[in-house]
Amino acid sequence: MSAVANPATVAECLRVGAGFSQGDRNWIAEQFATLDARLAGFHADATELEVSVKDREARGQKVTLECWVAGRQKIVTTSTEEDLHAALNDVRDDLRRKLNDAKTRQEPRHNKHLRAVDQPEGTSLQDAEREDAETA
Repeated sequence: MSAVANPATVAECLRVGAGFSQGDRNWIAEQFATLDARLAGFHADATELEVSVKDREARGQKVTLECWVAGRQKIVTTSTEEDLHAALNDVRDDLRRKLNDAKTRQEPRHNKHLRAVDQPEGTSLQDAEREDAETA
């Protein structure tokens, strides 16, 4: 993966939407800080996060976390956990999982030509596997 000059961080990219105040922003950014490692592969100026809550602290509350990264589809995660802290952790973990899945789909491992390994002349694949097994 190539190094990004200005890596995205939660503190830089997070917006609070409906149901949250600007006063909640720092607390939420702390909860989402573990996403920084996953977001670091994206440019900060091309990445946005928005968290919102519907019916906060009510029985049917719904927390939504949206992530926009330039050149990719928007990722939306939701949680209906009754505890706000648990709901935020739920959407955070789900976003991390979806970002990892998106990255995995773009890796070249699915391209047979990029992962082909040339074998030395006169060596069959079975001989090479046997040599690997003997050295292990």
